[in-house]
Amino acid sequence: MIRVVIADDQALLRGSFKVLVDSERDLEVVGEAGTGAEAVDVVLERRPDVVLMDVRMPGMDGIEATRRIKGAARVLVVTMFDLDAYVYDALRAGASGFLLKDTPPADLLAAIRVVAGGEALLAPTVTRRLIEEFTRTPVPRQVKGLEGVTEREREVLLLIARGLSNREIVAHLQVSMATVKTHITRLLAKLEARDRAQLVIAAYESGLVSAAA
Repeated sequence: MIRVVIADDQALLRGSFKVLVDSERDLEVVGEAGTGAEAVDVVLERRPDVVLMDVRMPGMDGIEATRRIKGAARVLVVTMFDLDAYVYDALRAGASGFLLKDTPPADLLAAIRVVAGGEALLAPTVTRRLIEEFTRTPVPRQVKGLEGVTEREREVLLLIARGLSNREIVAHLQVSMATVKTHITRLLAKLEARDRAQLVIAAYESGLVSAAA
């Protein structure tokens, strides 16, 4: 059973999400929150697997809440804006995924399962938003572990940063799915990244991939 907490300042939306999530046999809502501060308290008390986190809430916003619960649960940010100015900050704070509030119900449920399974969910709009962010502030920083990455692993990292899925990477490199997964597993270990979202961040912040690439 995947345990879910819903954090949103709109009670009606929380209720709608709850009905949807609880309708699935493998999903269960174990808590709700109307502010970021409440979200932190509920997560630390209930220990869910996934938090559906709104960005814009009164008092403590969803970004700060995500930062404070990092490691206690995986966060799936849900917002009304596909180019929300907080996308980059949310991923840096530890979010594992990013969805729009008008996402089809089936896609939202699938996203919860993906994030709960340890994967990251990065829509093409999120990748474009990251590119735009680094176009404005292209200041590379030292990323721990990058010096130990092989040439092939760097190639895989570049493709991940450009938004390619595992299947697309397989087709691009003409290798097996098992090989791609092995490269990604090694990248996660070497860069001490929790998931695919952090690999994207590392690729851009290190200057390995340029905003124009």
